[in-house]
Amino acid sequence: MSYLKLPGVIAAITVVLVLGVGGWMTTIDQWYRDLRKPTWNPPDWVFGPAWTVILGLAGWSAVLAWNQAADVAGQRFILALFGINIVLHMLWSPLFFNLRRPDWALIEIPFLWLSILALIVAVWPASRLAGWLLVPYLLWVSFAAFLNFTIVRMNRPAP
Repeated sequence: MSYLKLPGVIAAITVVLVLGVGGWMTTIDQWYRDLRKPTWNPPDWVFGPAWTVILGLAGWSAVLAWNQAADVAGQRFILALFGINIVLHMLWSPLFFNLRRPDWALIEIPFLWLSILALIVAVWPASRLAGWLLVPYLLWVSFAAFLNFTIVRMNRPAP
């Protein structure tokens, strides 16, 4: 396997793992169904395809930025930022669904949002396309933040 193909394989495996773990940690049960949600809340089936496309674009962005980085230090920095983003990305579902704390999930979202913004800023010098590929992620998380905020407002705080 050539050097240029290895980052793509690693990114693809990482995206599949993040999607799999994220799906596993997202429990659509009676508690979730009973939450009051705004009329503009997308149907549940939309989230899986949306996250698949968004994280696929993020994986592509990571590969472009990695391959275009000026040096090994730049590659490590990009890898560290993507790693931080993955951790923050993976925190939201257990907070919202498993702990049943939309209010805690709402507190976590700005950190996730800032990690995406940091990624865009960091990859831009290496590859503008890599930066643009992260914009749907930032927009979707912005939408999710407003949805999360609305759900918190519409429902009693957790005990």
